[in-house]
Amino acid sequence: MQSDRPSSAGKEPCDRPAPDPGAQSQGAAPGAGEPQAAGVEALPGEDLGQALPQLLADAQAKAAENYDMYLRAVAETENVRRRAQDDVSKAHKYAIESFAESLLPVRDSLEMALKADTPSIENIREGVEATLKLLATVFEKNKLIELDPAGQKFDPNRHQAISMVAVSATNPPVAANHVVSVLQKGYLINDRVLRPALVIVAQG
Repeated sequence: MQSDRPSSAGKEPCDRPAPDPGAQSQGAAPGAGEPQAAGVEALPGEDLGQALPQLLADAQAKAAENYDMYLRAVAETENVRRRAQDDVSKAHKYAIESFAESLLPVRDSLEMALKADTPSIENIREGVEATLKLLATVFEKNKLIELDPAGQKFDPNRHQAISMVAVSATNPPVAANHVVSVLQKGYLINDRVLRPALVIVAQG
């Protein structure tokens, strides 16, 4: 005869107590696993409260130091900018100072030539030649180069053609697209055209 009592085999007991959430945290320190503030060590509440004023004072002192360094950097940058502006202004204002100084002997030579009581043609010629040599020295010193392109190939970057003549009409013969004669010399200053040479060009 089978028993009417229900079998408990294979069944979980229903009266097992639920896990206590507080049991897992027993023994754990308050705030465990939480990140500490930078530069602040783990201190008891009372000690931390006493240390905060000093930490705040240190932070304020460091901030004041950094701000002072910032002000100094700004002031130095402003000084550099002003000095650069002054240098540029002086460069523009006195750019020709050296050139003007080197021209003074040329003026002196001309004035001396005019002071002669009874100048002769030969004396005047000698004075002009001496003055021209002084001027050539000034030009060379200041890298002012003469352009006298007679017989050279025409260069539109340095020469300005006033007119053209047929190759057959040139005497002595000049090749096509070459300078027949120079009406006015040109000049370069530091390899830059100051004035182009005025020329007549042979046309083929």
